[in-house]
Amino acid sequence: MGSTLLVAASALLLSGCSPAGADPTPPASDPAASGSPAASDPAVTPEPSESVEPPTPFAIACDALVTPDQLYAFNPNFGAAPDYAPKAATVKTVATDAAGTACGYLNQTSGDLIEVAVATPSASALTGYANEAAASSTAVPTYGTPPAVTGFFEHSGSNGQVQVFTGAYWVVLDSPEFFEPGDAQRLVEGVLANLPAS
Repeated sequence: MGSTLLVAASALLLSGCSPAGADPTPPASDPAASGSPAASDPAVTPEPSESVEPPTPFAIACDALVTPDQLYAFNPNFGAAPDYAPKAATVKTVATDAAGTACGYLNQTSGDLIEVAVATPSASALTGYANEAAASSTAVPTYGTPPAVTGFFEHSGSNGQVQVFTGAYWVVLDSPEFFEPGDAQRLVEGVLANLPAS
């Protein structure tokens, strides 16, 4: 009788580890325990990120963007700038972010630099650049007739800056030679005439 009670008591103690009929709680490290799928689960796909349409690279020779004759007609003292690298912030944006071409023309007497840059950004980026120019600059109708050609001018510090939007093109001219919109008029006309049809 005593041995029967001892066996029954031992059985009760062993069964006390977990209630009868209940499943054991899975460890916290088990991905199924959290109710969320594991990172390695093939059914899990990352959220798609918004794609940005890249610009179409635009390349043109500097003596084709502004021809020697056009440069001479503007000012005979100007010629190609040796070892030119973009300086104005907007020109840098045209050359790098918008994958365009930037050219420098140097006044051999004064050392003044004229920077001319052209790019063909994506349509959405072009609209964004045009909106920024409109917000920070003054519209200049003499650069062309909107909406075919929309031009802006801003004078900041010692430099004047022209921005023109036509077709797929974003054109920027920056120089201390430009005190007012008309100072760049001849060069703007030349650059626009030299661009391939877009």
